[in-house]
Amino acid sequence: MSTATFTEPATIRLDADGVMRVGPSRLSVDAVVHAYNEGASPEEIQMRFDSVSLADIHSVIAYYLRHTGEIEDYLSRRDELAKGVRKRIEERQGIQNIRERLEKRIANRVQD
Repeated sequence: MSTATFTEPATIRLDADGVMRVGPSRLSVDAVVHAYNEGASPEEIQMRFDSVSLADIHSVIAYYLRHTGEIEDYLSRRDELAKGVRKRIEERQGIQNIRERLEKRIANRVQD
C-alpha cells in the first residue's frame, strides 16, 4: 500500500513593502507569531483577527514551526527597521525637546 503525502502551501505572501501577510488579508505574519508565542491558541488568534480563517492561522503557525529560524530572522529585521523608524520620528519631532520644555513649565508652575 502506498502512502500519499499532501502538502498545502502556507498562505503567506510578501506585500510591496516586504511585509509577510496572511493570505489576501492585511494581517501580518508578525502579529500571528507574536500572539502564538505569547501563548494564544490558533482559535484565540483567529478571534482577535477575524478577517483571517482558522485554517490560515494554522497554516501560518505550521510554517513558522517548520521554518522557525527563517521567521525569527525576518522578525529581527522587522524589529530593527521599526527601531530605526521610531528614532527618525523622535528626531524629527524633537521628543526630548518637548519633554524638557514640559518639565520646565511644570517646574515653573510649582514655583509660582
